[in-house]
Amino acid sequence: MFDVIIAGCGPTGAMLAAELRLHEVRVLVLETETEPASFARIVGLHIRSIELLAMRGLLDRMQKHGRRRPAAGFFAAINKPAPQNLDSGYAYLLGIPQPVIVQLLEEHAIALGAQVRRGCTVTGFEQDADGVTVELADGEQLRSRYLVGCDGARSAVRKLLGVGFPGEPSRNETLMGEMEVGVAPEQIAATVAALAETERRFSLRPVGVGVFSVIVPVAGVSDRAQPPTLEDFQQQLRAVAGTDFGVHSPRWLSRFGDATRLADRYRVGRVLLAGDAAHIHPPIGGQGLNLGVQDAVNLGWKLAAQVRGWAPERLLDTYHAERHPVAADVLDNTRAQTQLLSTEPGAQAVRRLLSELMDFDEVNRYLLEKITATGIRYAFGDGPDLLGRRLPDVEVKHGNLYGLLHRGRGLLLDRTERLTTGGWADRVDHLADPTAALDAPGVLLRPDGHVAWIGDDQQDLDGHLARWFGRPAT
Repeated sequence: MFDVIIAGCGPTGAMLAAELRLHEVRVLVLETETEPASFARIVGLHIRSIELLAMRGLLDRMQKHGRRRPAAGFFAAINKPAPQNLDSGYAYLLGIPQPVIVQLLEEHAIALGAQVRRGCTVTGFEQDADGVTVELADGEQLRSRYLVGCDGARSAVRKLLGVGFPGEPSRNETLMGEMEVGVAPEQIAATVAALAETERRFSLRPVGVGVFSVIVPVAGVSDRAQPPTLEDFQQQLRAVAGTDFGVHSPRWLSRFGDATRLADRYRVGRVLLAGDAAHIHPPIGGQGLNLGVQDAVNLGWKLAAQVRGWAPERLLDTYHAERHPVAADVLDNTRAQTQLLSTEPGAQAVRRLLSELMDFDEVNRYLLEKITATGIRYAFGDGPDLLGRRLPDVEVKHGNLYGLLHRGRGLLLDRTERLTTGGWADRVDHLADPTAALDAPGVLLRPDGHVAWIGDDQQDLDGHLARWFGRPAT
């Protein structure tokens, strides 16, 4: 019997498996595909996701395969520079092939002890008071204490669970791929510049020697289960740009729609949802993969606490309470960005107005923090503005704060040198450091790096330790 079965070994599922294994939870990951994806679509890791990777000691290996880009121009592709003095040591976008992210996270989870089985599809499950019986396509049955659906937009787990997925269906479609072109760079630049103000969903830019990323809108919606062909790209390029640029030798081809949906609930008993199984939206702003990875880090330690037996009452319920509103906000900002890409006069007037407003640092910063998830503040109750927010990677006497969070435990950062974790020392680390670059006497960090308490009173701290980390050990 497993503690947790995860359906889906994409970025969300692999990250969740690793987070659970930090707490010695017995994890099995089931992936329908027998082989990893063969195409190397480049995705962008935003600031908050980069911070989380740094917290787990994964960033260095990711950066070897990625390329840093400025943290700017995300909101509706409005080209504004990044605000000055962002409160992160990782204020950039990391462009990296998605299969590389999955591979590195999967390898990390396996190294920690997770089991991954490919060619396995969940076709049914039944839950009871003690666990979940999961049935596979070949008839095999597996038993687990919990099941998490990380199986994408068409999630079988979500459908079998009967959770509603309200929202809007796809109304528009976009082709995306990487291929070589047969015309001079000067012709490409001239055509792209001429279309810049009239077709904002079109893009043609170099991503390697002789290789271009091609994004071109399509009239209507096709069957997304059928991959597009090179001929589809040629036809749409001629329709939009008046030329197909002589495209040939595709590296990979795909299509995506603008469906926008959010699951009613992230948890029903012993079954939970994360990543695209819980929310889908257009890729504008590049938030989808990031949102799923952040779901996994929020859920991992809470589900582990439930399995290990020290979770406070209703701790697992805070997963939905915290992450559902975050996803709802992402859906809303992608809806807004999509409208700003329209060529209709009204939408373009709003775009011009917003572009002017973004010249104000406060507006530009607010929108950047929204896209990069650095502006999230969970509702932990009344207190200083830092309460409920993530703590940047401040300097401490042992180097940097995030280096102390690799094990996925809580952390008490104590500038008073008078506080203690007491009976919670088996779940919460303690660093007494009066030199820490922190404008507070002490803070309690959850394993996801969010500030759960601020102060210098031991009795008050004990109450918050119990709130987030259960009863003290005897």
